[in-house]
Amino acid sequence: MAIDFRLTASQREFQLQAGKFAREVLSPSIEAEALPTPEARFSATKPAYEAMIAAGFLRKCIPLSAGGESAGLIDTAIMIEELYAVNASVTLTLIGTFLGLLPLLIGGTEEQRRRLLPPFLEQAGAPLAGFCATEPGGSANAGSPPPGEGVRTTATLRGDRWIIEGRKSWVSSATGWDRKGADILSILCRTDPGAPPERGISIMIVERPASGLIFERAIDSVGHRAHLLPEFGLRGVSVSRDNVLGHLGGGLALTGACFTGAAALVGIFAVALMRAAFEFTLSFARAERRGGIHPIIEHQAVGYALADAKMAIEATRCLCWRACQAVDAQSPAAQELAIEAKIHGSETAVRMLPDLMRVVGIESYDHALPLGRLLQDALALPLFGGGNIGVRRRQLHAILKQPDYDPLTASCEAEV
Repeated sequence: MAIDFRLTASQREFQLQAGKFAREVLSPSIEAEALPTPEARFSATKPAYEAMIAAGFLRKCIPLSAGGESAGLIDTAIMIEELYAVNASVTLTLIGTFLGLLPLLIGGTEEQRRRLLPPFLEQAGAPLAGFCATEPGGSANAGSPPPGEGVRTTATLRGDRWIIEGRKSWVSSATGWDRKGADILSILCRTDPGAPPERGISIMIVERPASGLIFERAIDSVGHRAHLLPEFGLRGVSVSRDNVLGHLGGGLALTGACFTGAAALVGIFAVALMRAAFEFTLSFARAERRGGIHPIIEHQAVGYALADAKMAIEATRCLCWRACQAVDAQSPAAQELAIEAKIHGSETAVRMLPDLMRVVGIESYDHALPLGRLLQDALALPLFGGGNIGVRRRQLHAILKQPDYDPLTASCEAEV
């Protein structure tokens, strides 16, 4: 198949539908970010999230093979760019739920998917899921062997039940709308303390209601102000021995598989924020004279800043789409491309947004304009989904060190 970055007619129609929904439904809910507490802000977004579920956006993330409507990660990326560009907080609630389902979608049995997925396939309610990997004190070294701690949450088999003890943090929507937990939690646990990390860590599904989930606090995050990021304890949480996802001890490998696609989507988050900032700044530069004779877009410095921003957006989007295509095709280059999309996109957004703020001037520092909010949201992108320093560059470094690594694999892979 020839290289082609054009959208199909159905993808373009879907893109337009998502953009219209974002402007009409998600844009007004930005007001929730002005409320005084993290939980109040999150609760205020529930109607918008329910509208997203009713419109089928979660179904459009779930693969056709699992009963959803997604033909692949590229379609998800197209949709997410439109939604996230307008309201990053509510869109992250949606994607956090999709990430929470990924261990089930990738590693779950047919019985597990049949039992657990139906509420997420219905276009009703406000179902939530969370992938509980990160722990207080950091999880960049989740697979560290002794004397490193690695994953500190444990699951101990007692009879036919696993008993989970530990703490988790920074997990999207994990404690739910009412502090009693999301509908499904995929929890990374140490199941065999004596085994090497690649054989001693597993993922457990915890279903709501789960006695022993203890809300500690809602993190008051710099950006994504209306998205819930809790810190919570797991005290004697009991689940069936059948609630292991994938094979026992295979949790690190399953986590890696889940976060490959997620990395590419973080790159798309960056595209969405840069695009929103660019569109605002372009409109501003066309209209504002700032006391001069001509609109400021006529000034060379402003024009160059806008040109640089537009090039960054287009280059990042192409890299992200290529990464999504590789994930969909289960290409050997998928992990490398997804990591590159995540690192490049997230760090480009953090560099570019202040440049656009300088074009606008001091007014950009006012929350009445969107640029400050967009920068606050962008600051998270190099940090989550696997921090660029603690996780992603290390993974890329490991790929580059492989004796059989071919530098052209990512760009010149041939169709077979």
